[in-house]
Amino acid sequence: MTQELKDLKNSILQGRYADALAIVDELEGMSKKAILRQIKFYLKVLLIHLIKNQVEQRLTNSWVASIRNAILEIQEVNLKENKKSYYVNQDEWEILIEEEVIESSIADASLEVMNGKYSQFQLADIIDRTKLIENALKFLVLTYSYSAKELPAIVTESLTKLPGGEDWKAGRW
Repeated sequence: MTQELKDLKNSILQGRYADALAIVDELEGMSKKAILRQIKFYLKVLLIHLIKNQVEQRLTNSWVASIRNAILEIQEVNLKENKKSYYVNQDEWEILIEEEVIESSIADASLEVMNGKYSQFQLADIIDRTKLIENALKFLVLTYSYSAKELPAIVTESLTKLPGGEDWKAGRW
């Protein structure tokens, strides 16, 4: 990006405004790509822990922290600087999950579910993808409805609705 900024400065100083605008467009694209990469990373973390929860039918403090932190990070990164629009809109999550994140999430979750008992192929057959996506969307929609201050408590309360959530809440995990 440093080279692009130097090129931008030189283009402006030399009055080559069309070149400068092209560089600005390139920088915007690079920035959006980096943000989407971050969002997908946290979305993958969310899915891995929801897969573990679905298969093992329990929650641990560590999983809860990972899910909550993933949702908080997604909320923060997804909100554009104007604080009025998003990089990923509410109606785009399902496609993003299905087309870009779910397969790698299953592969990575296979290393952790039941201490690596299942291959990624076995795990793919075991999980209920529809329920997995439904659960992920329930958490993601919260990022549009609650402030950063309110969201942690809302996510934590929502976690109690997952399998094993009541046991986790009662300290019986």
